[in-house]
Amino acid sequence: MIYRGIDKMSELLSRDKRAMQIVSRFGIPMGVGDKTIESVCEENGIHTPTFLAIVNNVRSDDRVCDTMIERTEIDLPTLQKYLRNAHAYFLEFQLPRLRRQLIEAIDPTDTTNQIPLLILRYYDEYVQEIRTHIEHEDEGRLEVHATDDQHITQKLHELVNLIVKYYPSHPSYPFANELMTTVLLGIYQTEEELKMHCGIEDDILRPAIQKQKEQANNRKSKSESPKQQEELSEREKEVLTLVVQGLINKEIADQLHLSLHTVVSHRKNIARKLNIHSTAGLTIYAIVNHLVEVEELNRQWPDNN
Repeated sequence: MIYRGIDKMSELLSRDKRAMQIVSRFGIPMGVGDKTIESVCEENGIHTPTFLAIVNNVRSDDRVCDTMIERTEIDLPTLQKYLRNAHAYFLEFQLPRLRRQLIEAIDPTDTTNQIPLLILRYYDEYVQEIRTHIEHEDEGRLEVHATDDQHITQKLHELVNLIVKYYPSHPSYPFANELMTTVLLGIYQTEEELKMHCGIEDDILRPAIQKQKEQANNRKSKSESPKQQEELSEREKEVLTLVVQGLINKEIADQLHLSLHTVVSHRKNIARKLNIHSTAGLTIYAIVNHLVEVEELNRQWPDNN
């Protein structure tokens, strides 16, 4: 199902936990009543098409959804706000909470087995990788994500395997299995959320930035393109006609009752407007634009053969 702005926000939230995560990252509070997605977004200063692009991206693998996102005019400030909030969630809430749960699951009375501490070290190194990944994203270094995204989620799966295979049992430690199961469920949840986060980066952020760059380049190209050729004034056309007929500046000035300085200025303007500086080139222009007739020039410059 592809959600639209006219759909109720409550229906979206009640059907998919991932939508709840997105709403939370946008800072939208619960208690939405029967309001539409569009009205809730407007109340919270959120660009509705960008919100819907994120929601529909994480909920569907349908090509219809992909096509809709491609046609959506993504508001980068809205998208960046969402991603910053997601970064804060991972670094300041979810990953520290998971570490506390992991420490709680370690039997503090067992000082002989180093495996729990090694697993904790593995986790800390992983969190540092996440932090570096997010710093790269915040710096706009999106080129590193293609290799990082899969690695980030794979390492969490590897952590699960290490715990499942090698974590020592603690029969005397109360609720040891329950505590470690909570850790594993938290890792699965984090893995799922990180996949969703990386998908938004790949499917929405990258194309939006690329589209913005292309638009900027197009605007730059247009601004740098040659200006449209200016029209000659009637007086400039008269001067041009006499030039191609072979008259010198003084003769043109006498015939048109102009000063010599004015004729020179007209000739400079003609050359600038047409970007043509030779008499032969001006002659071609005059013929093509019907300012003079070829027969007239033939009479002026008869064939000497």
